Amino acid sequence: QVQLVESGGGLVQPGGSLRLSCAASGFTFRMYAMSWYRQAPDKERELVATISSDGSSTNYADSVKGRFTISRVNAKNTLYLQMNSLKPDDTAVYRCNWPVLGPSNGYWGQGTQVSVSS
Repeated sequence: QVQLVESGGGLVQPGGSLRLSCAASGFTFRMYAMSWYRQAPDKERELVATISSDGSSTNYADSVKGRFTISRVNAKNTLYLQMNSLKPDDTAVYRCNWPVLGPSNGYWGQGTQVSVSS
């Protein structure tokens, strides 16, 4: 019953911006930390950003620090990732994650494709 549905990906030029959204359902969203991951073809999945349950604490991968901002609106059960100054190396499928105990290291969305190229 847990569902995480990402949206907002697309094709942008280097230096452009996108905002990704993750709509959550099936659990009490406001009580849990959430994360964004990304994975490019033939590369390992990478943790991009994490946010505490109330949004007061965030952490970022060095590769995106200063360019990406993770946020959430608990009243709407929605997680966001604002992506600015995009680079070709940011090209990947982005997935949101509820990092709870379980066989799959939490729950995952289906992903949204971000492509950065001229």
